[in-house]
Amino acid sequence: MDTVIVQLPEQQDHHTGEFTARPHLLHLGPGETADFGRGGPDSPVQVPLPDPGVSRRAGQITAAEDYWRLSNYSGNVTYVVENMEGAGEHIKVAPGRLGAPVPFEFSRVVLPSRDGEVHFKVFAPEHMYLDGGLGAVRSGEPTQSPFTLDHTAKYFLVLLALCEPRLRDPSSGAIPGVSEILDRLRAVECCQELTRSAVNYHIEYLATVKLRLRNDGERATGPHHKRAELVALALRFDLVREEHLTLLRPARPGRSKSGAHD
Repeated sequence: MDTVIVQLPEQQDHHTGEFTARPHLLHLGPGETADFGRGGPDSPVQVPLPDPGVSRRAGQITAAEDYWRLSNYSGNVTYVVENMEGAGEHIKVAPGRLGAPVPFEFSRVVLPSRDGEVHFKVFAPEHMYLDGGLGAVRSGEPTQSPFTLDHTAKYFLVLLALCEPRLRDPSSGAIPGVSEILDRLRAVECCQELTRSAVNYHIEYLATVKLRLRNDGERATGPHHKRAELVALALRFDLVREEHLTLLRPARPGRSKSGAHD
């Protein structure tokens, strides 16, 4: 079981500023580790940070059951782990600190560099929940929720915006596109700086990690199919419900119940 997913830094075209390839994901199970840093011919790392201001072996992350730990191998540089879903919430990992626990589901690990900073992202999507009441059987392994969704996370708002037309009108076949999702969420306070690439990433995260679609819809029949599969699965198991619509701003006057089409 993968409990931690590391998003390797995206490669950017220096001329156009566009990202030339989809970020690679590194999956780790409990007890597995990944080194990060500048690396070298004789010292490869799983998470390369090609900046001359970063140590060749700057640190290590270790996957635990439903969180992860960060070790800082630097002798004089503090690393910062930001909660990507929090309002400035972060922790500092001092030089030489080993195994600092990180409780955030969405994290950005930031290291100082010659040009300012470099970073990579770490996600810990697997969470354990109480199985039944106080009288439940206490022996054996704890039950893990098949769909661990955080209703305060941006990916949940993206899923909610995808499902909104069907929630408002079950007969609707509308599946919002990325631009329409972005437009719908821009007025939500925590989504004011959301970008198209961020929406696309949240859709990919929902498809591959949170809801675990059984096939790669993007390769098979295109992104519309992937969004449609997410909507169908979320509504089938009541992962989003009508009462969740209060998390979105009210629909604009005159807006169709079925929403905008691609």
